[in-house]
Amino acid sequence: MQGFDAALPVSVLWLPPRHPSFASFDWKNFPSSPPPPCFYLDDCRELVSDQAGDVDIEAIVAPILFTLLSFFTRLYKIGQSNIVTWDEAHFGKFGSHYLKREFYFDVHPPLGKMLVGLSGWMAGYNGSFEFKSGEVYPEGLNYTFMRIFNATFGALCVPLAYFTAKELRLSKPAVWLVTLMVLCENSYATISRFILLDSMLLFFTFTTMLCFARFHKLQAKSFSLQWWLWLVLSGLSIGCVCSVKWVGLFVTGVVGLYTVEDLWNKFGDLKMPKLVYAQHWAARIIGLIVIPMVVYMWSFWMHFTILENSGPGDAQMSSLFQANLKGTDLTDSPLEIAIGSRVTIKNMGYGGGLLHSHVQTYPEGSGQQQVTCYHHKDSNNDWYFHPNRGQPDLDPESSDLRFVGNGDIIRLIHAQTGRNLHSHTVAAPLTKADYEVSSYGNLTVGDEKDHWTIEVVSDAAGRDYSKLRTLTAAFRLRHTALGCYLRAGNVNLPQWGFKQIEVTCTKKNNPRDVFTHWNVESHWNEKLPSADVRAFRSPFFRDFIHLNVAMMTSNNALVPDPDKQDDLASAYWQWPVLHVGLRMCSWDDGIVKYFLLGNPMVYWGSTLALPLFSLLVLLYLIRWQRGYNDLQSEEIDHIRAAGVYPLIGWVFHYVPFIAMARVTYVHHYYPALYFAILVFGFLFNHLTNKLPKMVKLAAYCVAYMVIIGVFVLFVPISFGMTGSSEQYKYLNWLPTWRI
Repeated sequence: MQGFDAALPVSVLWLPPRHPSFASFDWKNFPSSPPPPCFYLDDCRELVSDQAGDVDIEAIVAPILFTLLSFFTRLYKIGQSNIVTWDEAHFGKFGSHYLKREFYFDVHPPLGKMLVGLSGWMAGYNGSFEFKSGEVYPEGLNYTFMRIFNATFGALCVPLAYFTAKELRLSKPAVWLVTLMVLCENSYATISRFILLDSMLLFFTFTTMLCFARFHKLQAKSFSLQWWLWLVLSGLSIGCVCSVKWVGLFVTGVVGLYTVEDLWNKFGDLKMPKLVYAQHWAARIIGLIVIPMVVYMWSFWMHFTILENSGPGDAQMSSLFQANLKGTDLTDSPLEIAIGSRVTIKNMGYGGGLLHSHVQTYPEGSGQQQVTCYHHKDSNNDWYFHPNRGQPDLDPESSDLRFVGNGDIIRLIHAQTGRNLHSHTVAAPLTKADYEVSSYGNLTVGDEKDHWTIEVVSDAAGRDYSKLRTLTAAFRLRHTALGCYLRAGNVNLPQWGFKQIEVTCTKKNNPRDVFTHWNVESHWNEKLPSADVRAFRSPFFRDFIHLNVAMMTSNNALVPDPDKQDDLASAYWQWPVLHVGLRMCSWDDGIVKYFLLGNPMVYWGSTLALPLFSLLVLLYLIRWQRGYNDLQSEEIDHIRAAGVYPLIGWVFHYVPFIAMARVTYVHHYYPALYFAILVFGFLFNHLTNKLPKMVKLAAYCVAYMVIIGVFVLFVPISFGMTGSSEQYKYLNWLPTWRI
């Protein structure tokens, strides 16, 4: 049985063991059992040192030294450029909204942007600056402090890399190698120096991997205080990284895959009591699902709490949510809808927009005027309730009011173009199973296909549906002639539809389909008195889901425009080979210039390590298949934790961008780069472990010097290039870099 254990390959680790594995062996409670073996000379020295009570000087000095160097490389000349650089125009502005407490909309979760707002508050900034790209910062705005705040997250990634490599049981030289690669990675040093989200994203990605490594190391101490601590910290890190950017879901997938494998192995442990196994499940559900969800939802609760004033992002939210914002104009609307009322109509589906039309026509199908859903307030969102063609026309001079209610047949007239909301038996442009919806005819030209029947679904103000109410009433619009229902899913039209949401007439009669539910948002009618509907509030969970769907919809719409050339965008295949960089600002001689480019040695070395490590694992599998026992079970566990899972992390963070249709940039690769660095560190550690001491020392020294030397060579792109860019042409190792 011991010989079988020793021959276990990596792939076998995915099968349920028939006996307790090394990772789950309880050394503490097993009498006369030896301590866990040490794999490398450094591990043995550390074990002996711990048993003797000696202090490991390296464990104290090295992380402090690396941290000091990290802060130097991230903070040196950080305030040299006094202009709004690259995406500071976005995230600085979002921070301003928090300080002014104005509601805004963005495709990213709120935690990172709230931290940007916090940095502005700490710097004494009042939120009045607009953060226009390339604009000079005003004297009263301490942008340097705000950048330092962000850079702190980037600087702390270096000691986190050190401790992670140590928890993955790499030898000390390999730990230093991994730490140096993070420290001397020019792209990390550059992007950490500005008011962006990427340093925070990297920080929480690094903390998640540290918690993963530490938790794995504590598997033999299940349910101990330390075990619980690192499980909870893992959940907090996952929650934070997902609350900064959704890219955090990829590292969540790594931890999730490890958890599934771990529970699968425990399922095969026949000596483990069922109650204990159930406790393992419960612990992981709490630590890795409940806690991250609580953190993620808490960030949105804070987001809604802080942003209490009406702002530029109102239209992305439900009408009731908007009505409860301070300064909104929705509270001045009349309560009950009448014929002749001018309204905006909001789709109540998650992420829904306002019913919209414009003069542009469908390129195919009927060729009539487009009808869409739009997330921004615009005069093209305005419609009139008008009588159907079988009723007397509206007399604007008459004082008589004809209220609209459940079951009434009406027409909706587009205010800007005078055309009727219309549908016919023409397939919708994208959702071919539905009918196309268009704007057609005018007050006199048209037919019964301009008629819509109101079906009230619910009303927060009461159960009397005889009068349609502003904001509180949810209703459906059934096409009177065709029997289909007006619907707006989250399907974005192509560029000819300005990426707005497709509106169709669905043949399915599903009263629970919220994408067929509508409400009147804004309402104008001089003959009716205004009413206050702020007594009705939108529930948090609905607002939470609504905003997340809106974020997803907008993110999916960020696709490259084939009619425009984006000089900053790049393709996924260019990132691992460092084919391109990114100019972060104007390239004029009088401006401090920054170029977002990685350390070539770090990039190319880590990229090369990925296939080499895969071949190494394949070689071990082939040799195991042929009966060679090259590895002990603890060595297999080491390869799995320190090599295989970082490789999986790289795959999870890189491959999705291959399938993504959205526009991509070089900084999207930075989380994946960290996992490639970990693979490189493990591979270098593994391949040099059995070399003669002097050869091994020489190999590490060469690696250190090359990484540091190239970083110093390229340091102007991180610290800022002054004067003419011609003097930095020597850095253009590749013609595509454009430094």
